[in-house]
Amino acid sequence: QVQLVESGGGLVQAGGSLRLSCAASGRTFNIYRTGWFRQAPWKEREFVASIRWSGGNIVYKDSVKGRFTISRDNAKNTVYLQLNSLKPEDTAVYYCAASLTTAISRDYQYWGQGTQVTVSS
Repeated sequence: QVQLVESGGGLVQAGGSLRLSCAASGRTFNIYRTGWFRQAPWKEREFVASIRWSGGNIVYKDSVKGRFTISRDNAKNTVYLQLNSLKPEDTAVYYCAASLTTAISRDYQYWGQGTQVTVSS
C-alpha cells in the first residue's frame, strides 16, 4: 500500500502562486509515476500533470503548460506542484495520485485526500 498526503492549498488572488506538496509513504518502491489531478465543482476530475517517480517524462495538461511545474524529491518521497499565474478557472480540489503502471493520465491506484485551491478574481 501507498499513502499520499497533500498540503499547500489555500486562497489566492488571480495571478498569484501556490506550491502543493504530496508526501508519499508505505511501499513507495512500487511507484512508477505520480500525478496531480483536480476536480472543480460540478465537473469531472481531470488530469493536470504527471512525472515518473524516478524523474523525467513530465506531461502537462495543455491549459497549465508554462504556469504549473511538477517536480519530485525522492529523498523526501515528496512530489510538488508549483502553481503560478493562477486563474479563477484553476479553482478546484487538487489530488495527488500514484500509479504502479506506465499510464500517464489514467489508471492511478493510490490517491490522496485532496487539497482545496481557490483563486479569486
